[in-house]
Amino acid sequence: MPPALLAMSLGTFGIGTTEFVTMGLLPEIAGGVDISIPTAGHLISAYAVGVVIGAPLLTALGSAVPRKAFLLGTIGLFALGNLLTAVAGNYESLLVARLLTGMPHGAFFGSASVVAAGLVDPGRRARAVSVLFLGLTLANVAGVPVGTYLGQRFGWRWTFAMVAVLGLASLLSILAALPRQSRPSGGIRDELGVFRRLQVWLALAVVMLGFGGTFACFSYITPMMTSAAGYEAGDMTWLLMMFGVGMSIGTFAGGRLADRALLPSLYACLSGLGLTLGLFAVTAHGQVSAAVTLLLIGVTGFSAGPIVQTLIMRRAEGAPSLASASVHSAFNIANAMGAYLGGLVIAGGLGITAPNWVGAALAFSGLIPAIASGLVERRGEAVRRCAV
Repeated sequence: MPPALLAMSLGTFGIGTTEFVTMGLLPEIAGGVDISIPTAGHLISAYAVGVVIGAPLLTALGSAVPRKAFLLGTIGLFALGNLLTAVAGNYESLLVARLLTGMPHGAFFGSASVVAAGLVDPGRRARAVSVLFLGLTLANVAGVPVGTYLGQRFGWRWTFAMVAVLGLASLLSILAALPRQSRPSGGIRDELGVFRRLQVWLALAVVMLGFGGTFACFSYITPMMTSAAGYEAGDMTWLLMMFGVGMSIGTFAGGRLADRALLPSLYACLSGLGLTLGLFAVTAHGQVSAAVTLLLIGVTGFSAGPIVQTLIMRRAEGAPSLASASVHSAFNIANAMGAYLGGLVIAGGLGITAPNWVGAALAFSGLIPAIASGLVERRGEAVRRCAV
């Protein structure tokens, strides 16, 4: 495995940690800047807005910058945002710091995915991308629990200072390990031009629907496991770590499946996710069955990550950076949409496990653009054969 790939995955580990650790530290943050917990929840939204805005904006602005310099710039901005979070004196400055921290998230990930694919043989590109996703998922196994403990024990500011150090370590590692990278072959017009391709939009639709299904469930996982399954609130730490293990297994497997059969693997992952979420609506009422199904949701939900990232790089061939970064904007839209729809069915009196049915419906809906993408690809291949 190229050392540069590990250097970039250290950056995605830091990104995953800062994105999810805020959820576990909301009471401490709220008390630290004298705001309510619901108001502190806006910090999570600010980060997501930063991702949605920053991914296309920073990638477009950096379209003429050599990829190594772009990676160093975005991970440097990420480290700065976490440092500003750690020293923020009031809610307003904290909100701005979280928005700033989210902006390089998708841009770094998108560019790193393109670079990672170029570091290995063509038959191993999806596996290289999966290593980046593995950093993101391992954050839920180690980074988030450690960051939560550190924040609760010594103060939340130390957690974000720790993530800033991770960002700096990734920057120095990339500087040392990544070979010189040329400028992207296309300019901003070429990057924007790929969005005229139907296949790119179909791939983004898969992300929004498929991951929307995952987040319809995951957004309400704590009340499901405590109210329905009967766990204590203190059990959520190891349950979430187990979910993170499932995410890591799925990411690892997804990279290998994608290199063998890209679209069939995507169909299988979305179908498996839909079935598992539907199953969870039933198994959530027993402790053992709920824990096992939670692990399976992590596996099926996140095996699609490297598959979709590889798919969109193929669909945006020639100018993949902006489209690749947009995956993470779509991912955060999926997060917001899944949480919103899951909340609607709970508010409608359908029960605490009802978001799982919403998640299953979204996952199966993701098969529609996925299958359409395959049909468009077949039609294009048939036209090329006829032309020959």
